[in-house]
Amino acid sequence: MIYRDISEKVRSLAMKFPVVTLTGVRQSGKSTLLKNMFPDYRYVSLEDPDFRKFASDDARGFLDSMGKHVIIDEVQRVPDLFSYIQGRVDAINQEGMYILSGSSNFLLMESISQSLAGRAAVLKMTPFSAHELLASKQELSIDNYMFTGSFPRIYDKDIPATDYYPSYIQTYVERDVRMLKNITSTTMFMRFLRLCAGRIGQLLNVSSLANECGISIATAQSWLSVLESSYMIYLLKPYYRNFNKRLVKSAKLYFCDTGLASALLGMDSANQMPMHYMRGEIFENMVINECVKTMYNNGKEPNIYFWRDSNNNEVDLLIEKGMSLLAIEIKSGATINSSWKDGLMKFGATAGLQATDMKVIYGGDTSLLHNDILFQSWKEMSF
Repeated sequence: MIYRDISEKVRSLAMKFPVVTLTGVRQSGKSTLLKNMFPDYRYVSLEDPDFRKFASDDARGFLDSMGKHVIIDEVQRVPDLFSYIQGRVDAINQEGMYILSGSSNFLLMESISQSLAGRAAVLKMTPFSAHELLASKQELSIDNYMFTGSFPRIYDKDIPATDYYPSYIQTYVERDVRMLKNITSTTMFMRFLRLCAGRIGQLLNVSSLANECGISIATAQSWLSVLESSYMIYLLKPYYRNFNKRLVKSAKLYFCDTGLASALLGMDSANQMPMHYMRGEIFENMVINECVKTMYNNGKEPNIYFWRDSNNNEVDLLIEKGMSLLAIEIKSGATINSSWKDGLMKFGATAGLQATDMKVIYGGDTSLLHNDILFQSWKEMSF
């Protein structure tokens, strides 16, 4: 089993809180991780209709039968259960009583905020990171990694990406989306999903997206919310801390996994990636994903942004670290070009950054300093 970087944070919080909640995109490995980390805990999934009915009809009896240490998977399927868990936690007041997991951010977090505020630590789990795969001695080439993506089952079961993603997407639309929203036309929603994939790394124009899909702006906004709530996409917001009054204020759209995005874009082989018209955007998506994964694995919310002014001067990724900023330019090319740092230098001069506060992450295999700016290989990227 490939070691997951989030493991130590999960273990640490289970020794401090009575409830630890692990959420994240479906099939990111939550259940496998928890079963292996807590082998002495009772495991139950509320995807099972019998257990779900038991928990719905007789919550007290269900919790009695589970004992004091239990992993409850897909717990958001029975929202009323959270109130009964709260009662048990308040009565017994013991660390590590319940380990909860689920793949719906909206339903899960709504229930936790209502019933378990202050009692539950919340962590978010992602598919494999490049760091986890490289540490496990996986052979990774950049184009193959972007095409294949990082969902654990692909690597654990040696499933071709072309076999994995169609069923994953179908399952997501048929089950998760219908649970979150009454979407009557799955065909239209699939079109919307593919149109989103074609907008990776672009400024999000909801009106244009709605027009192209043939839906209302309100529907497009609602569907984007569904995709965010189920961790399929995220929106990277612009940074505008008074560096320039004429700044772009629209967010950028990215997918949780580049393999998923590649499948939605219609790619059927990693050989298509080197010449694909969106290779640069997919590489940018991959790097930003790796940043998000690093922060989630450390139990932190990503304070990340991009910057662009009205003259199209841009920095792809800004990471806020307390009072300081790390500015990162992302380039998919494998051969270093000194002009890649031009945007960084302009932003650095505006924001008062030092050379150590800026770097370029690129598609090559070797990291080096160039005029005091670090050009960091994607295989060695750090945040």
